[in-house]
Amino acid sequence: MFLINKSNYFTRLLNRTLNRSIKRYKSSKPGIILGIETSCDDTGCGIVDTEGKILGEALHSQHLTHLRNGGIIPPLAESLHRHTIEKVVQDALDAANLSINQIDAIAATVRPGLPLSLLIGTKYGKYLCKKYSKPFIPIHHMEAHALTARMFDRSIEFPFLVLLISGGHCLLSVVENVDSFLLLGESIDDAPGEAFDKISRRLKLTNLPEYSTLSGGQAIELAASQATNPLQFRFNIPMIKYKDCNFSFSGVKNVCLHHLFREERKYDLPPDAVLPDYKNLCASFLLVTTRHLCHRVQRGIEYVAKKNLIPPDKQTLVVSGGVACNNFIAEALKIVCDNLNYKLVRPPPKLCTDNGIMIAWNGVERWKAGIGIYTEFDNIEIEKSSPLGKRLIEDVVNENISCNWVRLSKLYKSKLNIDEEENVLIKN
Repeated sequence: MFLINKSNYFTRLLNRTLNRSIKRYKSSKPGIILGIETSCDDTGCGIVDTEGKILGEALHSQHLTHLRNGGIIPPLAESLHRHTIEKVVQDALDAANLSINQIDAIAATVRPGLPLSLLIGTKYGKYLCKKYSKPFIPIHHMEAHALTARMFDRSIEFPFLVLLISGGHCLLSVVENVDSFLLLGESIDDAPGEAFDKISRRLKLTNLPEYSTLSGGQAIELAASQATNPLQFRFNIPMIKYKDCNFSFSGVKNVCLHHLFREERKYDLPPDAVLPDYKNLCASFLLVTTRHLCHRVQRGIEYVAKKNLIPPDKQTLVVSGGVACNNFIAEALKIVCDNLNYKLVRPPPKLCTDNGIMIAWNGVERWKAGIGIYTEFDNIEIEKSSPLGKRLIEDVVNENISCNWVRLSKLYKSKLNIDEEENVLIKN
């Protein structure tokens, strides 16, 4: 076991020792990596080889349990992870028709996430590594989301731009390499998935049968797709005057709640009733959220071009994370990319949400690059929060980039002429 000493001498000594472990495994030889994911409320395991072939997978979702409780309860999530982790890993091995002895390395999410949940996957991964003498690959959850698309689209080369949108994060970053990221923007308050969950819950959409098993984001998208007037409720796009790539969803969430409260008073609704115009409210909320995302991405693309961070022949935007499953948002981002000569790539929906396959693939990327593979790993601890690479957020501001916003009005079949700064109809 390594004893961590805070002095610089012993820190350098530890790093040299770990580096030797990494170099031992730097090889072009084929390998099979098992990945474990328990950063939030899904217990996942995936097995992927160095050719990118998915050999086996298993997933236990806690979604319905937490939906009934009105949100994720960390101690409950931990308990469910603890009870299912061994079976999920064994199910993945059985699906791959492999034994643990045929696995070359074990990867597990160690950061960021819910500490109680992270501990279960990390401890079990380390346990397997010790018992079967396997190297351990600690994984950054958001880095895994960022790189998953490369497993399905081999044309994606470094560097590329990535938008990570989920219930816990909203990040815009340039991916330079497997372990090198340049952070252009992040949420300063809520994440988009978090805002969707809160609005869906307050709208009481689960009281309606067609929404009863859906996540907040899924419910908002479904309701919005059936709206008759997506401009009924007025919103201002957040941070329109701020020349950065940061995100903010708390303000539009509060405006949405204000509209909701006003409508409830207007119709004098009983406590368990759903607003008559809930579909239009969902559509207005989704629209302003989408515009905000597109604005920040567009400024990020223009910043990247100004700084020559991505060559013209590699202009790719990857969008991943749970909210990337939203087809309306993806379609809007596609419009932005088409106008700015970018290629939009989205992993399959089941791999946008948390899963063990993306952890295994990140392990494969590291295995092939010889980066972050440890034979001594007692000192590796979980982290509740962890920055994604080098911050360039302030430099984006310093560039003072003004954008001619790509218009998104073509998203609507009615071809409404929409003001790009407010959810209002422009009079011709």
